[in-house]
Amino acid sequence: MSALLETRTLSKHYRIGSALRGYRTLRAVDGISLQVERGEVLGLVGESGCGKSTLGRCMLRLTEITAGEILFDGRDISRASDKRLRPLRPRMQMVFQDSYASLNPRRRVGDLIAEPLRIHTHADGARRGEAEIAERLGELSHLVGLPQSALQRYPHEFSGGQRQRINIARALALSPDLVVADEPVSALDVSIQAQIVNLFMDLQESLGLTYVFVAHDLSVVRQIATRVAVMYLGAVVEIGPADTVLHSPAHPYTAALISAVPEPSVGVTTRRITLSGDVPSPVSPPSGCRFHTRCPSAQALCSMTAPALQDMGDGREAACHFPLLT
Repeated sequence: MSALLETRTLSKHYRIGSALRGYRTLRAVDGISLQVERGEVLGLVGESGCGKSTLGRCMLRLTEITAGEILFDGRDISRASDKRLRPLRPRMQMVFQDSYASLNPRRRVGDLIAEPLRIHTHADGARRGEAEIAERLGELSHLVGLPQSALQRYPHEFSGGQRQRINIARALALSPDLVVADEPVSALDVSIQAQIVNLFMDLQESLGLTYVFVAHDLSVVRQIATRVAVMYLGAVVEIGPADTVLHSPAHPYTAALISAVPEPSVGVTTRRITLSGDVPSPVSPPSGCRFHTRCPSAQALCSMTAPALQDMGDGREAACHFPLLT
């Protein structure tokens, strides 16, 4: 496999405050370097506010970056103009968390799904005719499990799970290579979550898609991801094969996240790791390791020196001075 997407020391900072009280810098994403291999499912996990959704948007240049580089299929798109990005847009799509807010309530479902087909031309510059668009709409509705009649209805007539199927169909309309799914099942009932996750998995297998799957629910990530990147306070603290990271974590923060997942088996108990204190503000992150203020294994070195991601020897990297594997 080769990297379809790569970020190099990618950062996204926001200027907050006012002229009266003074301005400060919020470090939403702070120097992240990672690769998304072609055909894989990379799970981005972490607590709310850790920067995972911002990172997903930056990857597709839906949010402008502050520093660093983004390479898509070997091309540097970090600061590419809208004109240069336009030919690449069909190849990179996003499924948003809020299945209702991402759909125009005044338009029929068929028009919503067809919109990218009307906006973007074929590779040779030819526009799609209405007959071709109608045929593609039929294919997409079948692909995501929606009846043909759904194309004539409005978003408010559907459940949350059905609306997310509509969003997935729209994201797939132009046959993308990469799909960034931003918490696509977090607002759905548990039973519906399973259906949508299974749909993502079926589509990935049949279409050969590459996913960046953003989620805070590790049970969902365990089901779909081939590799996992764990984020804390704007930085990746551990990354590696999903089975390795989720069954034998090297970073104390990863271990704490895993311990918080409910165990479905009767009579099986998991030792819960309780983290002290609150997540520090990304406006003023702690010195040294940004997790040391809550880490049960922290030592003096942790507050003085920020650990870099280091190879654990098993296909995974962790940013910890005292990894759990040693």
